Amino acid sequence: MNIVTIGRGSIGGGLAALWRKAGHDVTELGRDGGDATQADVILIAVPGSQISDALGRVTGVEGKVAIDATNIMPVRQGDFPSYAHEVQAFTHAPVAKSFNMNFGSLFEKVAEQRVRPSNWYVADDGAVAVTEQLIRNAGYDPVRVGNLSQARDFENAVWLLMGVQPVGGVFYRFAVPGEL
Repeated sequence: MNIVTIGRGSIGGGLAALWRKAGHDVTELGRDGGDATQADVILIAVPGSQISDALGRVTGVEGKVAIDATNIMPVRQGDFPSYAHEVQAFTHAPVAKSFNMNFGSLFEKVAEQRVRPSNWYVADDGAVAVTEQLIRNAGYDPVRVGNLSQARDFENAVWLLMGVQPVGGVFYRFAVPGEL
């Protein structure tokens, strides 16, 4: 799969490394933008307040399935129903909200875990298959917790993980009884 990450920080860069290791072709774009024309899917991993600026510097996003990994920290900005909807205003295609509830500082340790950690996400139906594949390829088990209409609630719930101790984050796991 050809993936373009918009953002090269701990989330964008960390996922790019995991996806390359899984055999995907990944192009990382930074503040200067670039071209996503050849992408099968794009990942937006910039501060939530910078979504429009970042996507405005990237060509070829129209019609691309997108995974929005942005967060509202420290405060929500803009008039869209959610940051995922702001992304969709640029792509006009299915969007998922994922990886915003995972700690980028732990990406290098995901493969060392006794059981695969979970990754919660919400998504338009048209983004589910690619999102679940990329979640698995990053070393997590996908857990769909709703559709894109719940993206704002999902974004607002990030506080659940931000206060977790120890500092630096934790993995979380949701499993069907008997599957552990």
